[in-house]
Amino acid sequence: MHSALNRTIANLIEQLKARQSPGGWWEGHLSSSALSTATAVSALSLTTDDDVTPGLDWLARNQNADGGWGDTVLSRSNISTTLLCWCAFSIARAGERYTGTVENTEAWLRREAGALQPARLVEAILKRYGNDRTFSVPILTVLCVAGKLGQGRDAWRDIPQLPFELASFPHQLFGALRLPVVSYALPALIAIGQVRHHHRPSVNPLLRKWRDSLIPTTLRLLGNIQPATGGYLEATPLTSFVLMSLAAAGRNDHPVVHEGIRFLRASLRPDGSWPIDTNLSTWVTTLAVNALSPLPPGRHPFDDAWRRSIRDWLLAQQYREEHPYTHAAPGGWAWTPLPGGVPDADDTPGALLALRNLGPIDNQTRAAATAGVRWLINLQNTDGGMPTFCRGWGKLPFDRSSPDLTAHALSAWTAWLPDLNDATQSATRKAIAKAHHYLEKAQNEDGSWTPLWFGNQHAPADENPTYGTAKTVLALASDAQAIARQPAPAGNGTATVRARAQLVTGFDKALHWLQNSQNQDGGWGGAPNTPSSIEETALALQALATTSENKAQIEKGVSWLIEATKHGTQVNPSPIGLYFARLWYFEDLYPLIFSLAALIRTSTTLSTDL
Repeated sequence: MHSALNRTIANLIEQLKARQSPGGWWEGHLSSSALSTATAVSALSLTTDDDVTPGLDWLARNQNADGGWGDTVLSRSNISTTLLCWCAFSIARAGERYTGTVENTEAWLRREAGALQPARLVEAILKRYGNDRTFSVPILTVLCVAGKLGQGRDAWRDIPQLPFELASFPHQLFGALRLPVVSYALPALIAIGQVRHHHRPSVNPLLRKWRDSLIPTTLRLLGNIQPATGGYLEATPLTSFVLMSLAAAGRNDHPVVHEGIRFLRASLRPDGSWPIDTNLSTWVTTLAVNALSPLPPGRHPFDDAWRRSIRDWLLAQQYREEHPYTHAAPGGWAWTPLPGGVPDADDTPGALLALRNLGPIDNQTRAAATAGVRWLINLQNTDGGMPTFCRGWGKLPFDRSSPDLTAHALSAWTAWLPDLNDATQSATRKAIAKAHHYLEKAQNEDGSWTPLWFGNQHAPADENPTYGTAKTVLALASDAQAIARQPAPAGNGTATVRARAQLVTGFDKALHWLQNSQNQDGGWGGAPNTPSSIEETALALQALATTSENKAQIEKGVSWLIEATKHGTQVNPSPIGLYFARLWYFEDLYPLIFSLAALIRTSTTLSTDL
């Protein structure tokens, strides 16, 4: 076992080194997306004379056997992606060579939605997304542009009118008004709201005139928040929705359209497909740094010069000014160094932990970390949990608290606590206490936690409690060590003892859940009795290795992971990632980095000499 484990770690490290960019960081490779490809094909067909045949060919080649499409080539068919692919063939005026593809698609849609009539299609989309219009309205708009909901004014009847005019208001009002979209979807709010108004304006003459008067203002805003790359959030779907809407409103010559076309052309892959985003470079780099951090100095694969270089690269990515798009305060990090990124509560803790692990801690690094810690504290919701982008905007997915984000922030706060000044230490301790309270309340009855940004298509409700539980256990384990070193605050001893006892109880329940979720083959899936994957097995192993118990289970899991990766020479990804609007993706570096992190950690638990 020990020889095989060390050989697997060595092979994984060699693979990781081979995937580095010339600058020393990692860019990774996101899965090609049928949804992204369909929206890009549609947008380019409406705005250019580009040959979109490569995109249509890719869609035809990657249609599932049942006639539908999933978000990735490894995903099950779903109504959203299949409808958008169906529309792409119509908007692009695909020829007879795709007749069979379209017929198979329509057969799948009839089975899934019951019929191809507009009312049934609208009902199917609204059922999927409920009150969250962030993605349902764009899909319905594409259906309308493709002629699938009828012709003329009546075709737009079932498209909710997004209040694009409110984008001209001060951004502080968005939360107070409880808009049905959040800040990251502002481009769609403007463009889709305008195309609906263009085709079916309000019958109220005052409202119609008011909206007409604010079109120039909101179009200027749309241009002002467009990144230098031309891609909103570096995202193909969002950018494509904007382009299609402007084109359908008769604004094909608008500068936003020209810049968006440039982004789509630059994002096209040689095989004719598009990914959902350009890259997750910052995210995967911090994952790699933190995975390697437990290695002894003599066995670490990278030297001090590399550490300094990556530290400088990360420091340069910290936002030093208010974000022009979301108005996020300075101090956070996004998932990518590209200008379309937005600071968030998952990438910021990842960067903070990487800076801690890259050392040494100089004044510049300490100042950056202090700003990052305070950024997270200021984002914390009143319930003690962490949202993704916005504090307390309502009950939409990316402004409500999530256990995985809270756990990640908790890890970062704990790691940096000793290096903070007194005032920031005090604020951080309060934030940690609030996070503990939130995690206690958010823990499921069975001991698991449910994450936001990761899922599993084989698990109930497409959730991934293995990811959420493992990440929270890891955070609580590191936090428990810090708690043990701290005396109980004077005057609040009883409450503190109770809080610590509850924390230990939750930790033990979570470990018990992970132990009972192991499959017979030795691996873990996203939930009990789901197929084992490299990523989820690696995450569960990391969590179980936080204690010296469970060695038999850990050894069984390690054996599965060694065999599944062919001793670290082959790491096949699974679609466990969830992007905006719950779009599935996989990232080639996830199984590699997760496996490396797990085996390095378990080697210590199993007393293997690295």
